[in-house]
Amino acid sequence: MNYVVPLLIVVGFIIIISIRQVNQFERGVKFMLGKYVSTKNPGWRIILPVIQSMTKVDIRVKAVDVPDQEAITKDNISVKINAVIYYKVSDAAKAVIEVEDFRYAISQLAQTTMRNATGEVSLDELLSNRDQISNRIQTIVDSASDPWGIKVNNVELKDILLPEDMKRTIGKQAEAERERRAVIIKAEGEVIAAENMAKAARTLAEAPGALHLRTLQSINDISSDQSNTVVFALPLEVLRAFEGLVKK
Repeated sequence: MNYVVPLLIVVGFIIIISIRQVNQFERGVKFMLGKYVSTKNPGWRIILPVIQSMTKVDIRVKAVDVPDQEAITKDNISVKINAVIYYKVSDAAKAVIEVEDFRYAISQLAQTTMRNATGEVSLDELLSNRDQISNRIQTIVDSASDPWGIKVNNVELKDILLPEDMKRTIGKQAEAERERRAVIIKAEGEVIAAENMAKAARTLAEAPGALHLRTLQSINDISSDQSNTVVFALPLEVLRAFEGLVKK
């Protein structure tokens, strides 16, 4: 009887230290004698000391900043890019067994993929098709990390940093483009104005007396300001009339 109480205490202590709690956002990867046994769902689990062990894995979505990466575009422009990658563990057993540190592995894989994807496109494509390049990086990283039990939900390119001389070159190019567009618009306006003037001239030439009326209207507009000096020019029709009188 003297051994019962100590034995119960020892058994109770062993049970207490054998209990493992798996939270709702975790999965427990259980091993026995170093061999994988099962993946445990949330709740209290009994893990026998010495012969059994359990590694808990967080299955929530994680956002990881990918640090700045030096990369060279297809047209040999040096840029710095960074991104954020969103992923979660889809298979806790693979995340523990197939890769030593899946967090570090995902970060390194994303960095390498970003540099490779940047090298496949020109600078203009990198700046204008950021979403497409992000989707391409996501597809590659997701496919490569699938054997690790990792699901990549999204990849977002945050910043694309250009060298200072390239920024100045792009600024000059944009200014030149604006000037070119301004010249084109001005030329198009002059063409339209010339066409309208030609059309008005044809209308005035075809209508008898129209040119004379237009001349009188112009003189009236000018004479409204007393500071103007008006030089009256006779219409061609009047001169022709005088020429007819002289011949008679």
